[in-house]
Amino acid sequence: MVRGALATLLGLEDDLEVVAEAGDGAQAVATAIAIRPDVALLDIEMPGKDGIAAAAEIRAAVPECKVMILTTFGRPGFLRRAMEAGASAFLVKDSPAAELAEAIRRVLAGERVIDPGLAAAALSAGPNPLSPRERDVLAASVDGASIGDIAGQLHLSEGTVRNYLSAAIQKVGARNRIEAVRSAESQGWL
Repeated sequence: MVRGALATLLGLEDDLEVVAEAGDGAQAVATAIAIRPDVALLDIEMPGKDGIAAAAEIRAAVPECKVMILTTFGRPGFLRRAMEAGASAFLVKDSPAAELAEAIRRVLAGERVIDPGLAAAALSAGPNPLSPRERDVLAASVDGASIGDIAGQLHLSEGTVRNYLSAAIQKVGARNRIEAVRSAESQGWL
């Protein structure tokens, strides 16, 4: 419903044309590869592949396509990850449609567009302290998986999983892995 409403609102702009819509991250990547749009507007929370992973794949496969992230989750860690994935813009959904259309125009003109409040929060929050492997291990433990399950899923030894979890817990200042997962998710680091 939100996707359709956005497409309709953007379609009302004289100089913008919505050429496709996609229902999930994998479909967004496939559609971008097939259609090669000037801009891909993605949400972070999409079924299957999230918007940040889709952004990275679109930028790799269709480098001329500018990727914009539009989300309700204005977390500093998401902003950093989106920029690392090659996004040209990161905006929160509560912005008026006219601002979104203007942001698209600015991105097409070669600018980067970032929600100002989120940019300030990202600068004050600092970088993600977790290594990529620590993020993998924490993400694998989100549903309460056992050490053995995580080890099997990530092809690591149980001792290595414990070491990564211990490091991650320490880095985020948590008492246990459940708190570490919550903290990392709230910062947008997972």
